[in-house]
Amino acid sequence: MAGRFRSTLPRLVNSLTSDSLSTHRSTVHRSLLCNNFTDPQQSRNFSSASPSKEPKIKVPLAMFGGSGNYASALFIAAAKAKALEKVESELLDLIAATEKSPTFSQFMKDLAVPADTRVKAVTEICDQAKFSEVTKNFLVLLADNGRLRHVDTIAKRFSDLTMAHRGEIKAVVTTVIPLPAEEEKELKDTLQEILGKGKKVNLEQKIDPSILGGLVVEFGQKVFDMSIKTRAKQMERFLRDPINFDA
Repeated sequence: MAGRFRSTLPRLVNSLTSDSLSTHRSTVHRSLLCNNFTDPQQSRNFSSASPSKEPKIKVPLAMFGGSGNYASALFIAAAKAKALEKVESELLDLIAATEKSPTFSQFMKDLAVPADTRVKAVTEICDQAKFSEVTKNFLVLLADNGRLRHVDTIAKRFSDLTMAHRGEIKAVVTTVIPLPAEEEKELKDTLQEILGKGKKVNLEQKIDPSILGGLVVEFGQKVFDMSIKTRAKQMERFLRDPINFDA
């Protein structure tokens, strides 16, 4: 899928430099957006706009802020279309494409690009990549509203929702060097015991030499900081405290 992006990037550049772009937005795009997504301010009430005969889709996690509203609206649309995994995969492909192409990345962030240009380029890319209608309509919405620069954050929050839907919990462990396989498995098993049955731990490793040693585990809403850096700071505070000899 990512390869399709690379083949469409020249077309994107042509779109950005073209002087003959349409000066109006497609009415087809408008009708598709209205059928699948609400205005960002109304995205929390997205499910209430569904016909009464359709099952009500519940978002598995409470999301806040603009990116949370967009991610929630996308989750509901993808769930209704029974395309959660497909949409998640397509968003990951898009993010990978922005990381590999500075031109594409700049295009996503540049607010000076006219909305018509953004919509046209994104539509062509989605068609070439054969994205689902849900993903295509959503990206066109972001392009039209000048929100493409937030797609990375929205995609991450959407992944949080799909993981919660599957009963998965992401744990991020930060170390100075990669954990050996045995230690990684031991940590994952420990976290799995904490969660209990019915949940699955997805362990993600991050490397940060600034913690000096030890590890930091972010798990759900909790942070277990066992880094040497934090212990050194605690020791420094202890040494700086005045000594009470009477005690």
